[in-house]
Amino acid sequence: MKRRSLIRTGVLTAGTAAALAACGSQSTSTSSGPAIQTDTAPNIKWRMASSYTPSLDTVYGGSEFFIERVKQLTDGRFEMTLYAAGEIVPGLEVLDAVQQGTVHAGHTNSYYYRGKNAALAFDTAVPFGFSYRQQNAWLYEGGGLELVNELLSDFNIISFPGGNTGTQMGGWWNKEVNSAADLQGINMRIPGLGGVVMERLGVNVQNLAGGEIFQALQLGTIDAAEFVGPYDDEKLGLDKAARIYYYPGWWEPASQYSFYFNIDEWNKLPDTYQYALESAAAETHANIMARYDARNPGAIASLLDRGVELKRFSNNLMAASRRAAFEVYEELAADDATYNKVYSAWKEFRENSNRWFAASELGYTDFAFSEDS
Repeated sequence: MKRRSLIRTGVLTAGTAAALAACGSQSTSTSSGPAIQTDTAPNIKWRMASSYTPSLDTVYGGSEFFIERVKQLTDGRFEMTLYAAGEIVPGLEVLDAVQQGTVHAGHTNSYYYRGKNAALAFDTAVPFGFSYRQQNAWLYEGGGLELVNELLSDFNIISFPGGNTGTQMGGWWNKEVNSAADLQGINMRIPGLGGVVMERLGVNVQNLAGGEIFQALQLGTIDAAEFVGPYDDEKLGLDKAARIYYYPGWWEPASQYSFYFNIDEWNKLPDTYQYALESAAAETHANIMARYDARNPGAIASLLDRGVELKRFSNNLMAASRRAAFEVYEELAADDATYNKVYSAWKEFRENSNRWFAASELGYTDFAFSEDS
């Protein structure tokens, strides 16, 4: 009960975290939270495991930014050492490392661990789910983060949003897919519930870490692979392994990264250090999204200049995929009360949010983006 009580009451709103971040490393009191008293604050050294490699300067660079901000906010007394995927644990085992105390913290995607609890996918992205802004609204103001942390408390973890990619691309393919029927027998790298939906549509799914995708695609072990978007995909050289680039990534309309903290280690920290972690996480969350939005336009232009063939998934394929997605959600909800609790809250928020965004955002972007493209 202590862990769950902490999770329910200890989450900062995005606005509070941003206000704390603005305080920098000052040690005077502010209305945003308790100030760090440097004469009594302890020196802390933590280890953080990442699911990513330094070549991905968007998200791995975000981890570096986070660590530096925590250090600044604590006047240099709270230091963390960052370890890339494979240095301490493989990229898809960060949750286990944080749970077991092998490391104090991690930067990862929760949907990698849907095998432990399928509802963890809602912390990252699910097919035909939320946009970046909708995800933020659900987590920070709609009770989503409390639900996610109830799930993660079973693994001795407390989590905060740690970045987002925005709407992803549909990945790299060695042949055209014009309908759902064309997916039959395709070998594809795709994680999360997107992978479950693809399996239902006849795809042979593999869950590979980012650093393993290029070789598998180049060698023909897989026929298709999705990762993130133009900037990260170009960094991994995926255009050298396949030439057809599909969009949109309907399985990840906004894919969120998360910072994990071992609850036992979290509980040892003074309140001021907990505030510093939450504040730095909120800053990083916004920072990573800004990096993607600033860098993807140039990257897609570069890829097209090198002969990449850009294709849109057909409405036929996406309609079939959406039907399959919600069939999966309803079946999981019927079989698992824990999943149903998260799904029901997510579904209600989605319905209300989509009505608003269809009027406001779509009303503008459908005209403005098509006219300027």
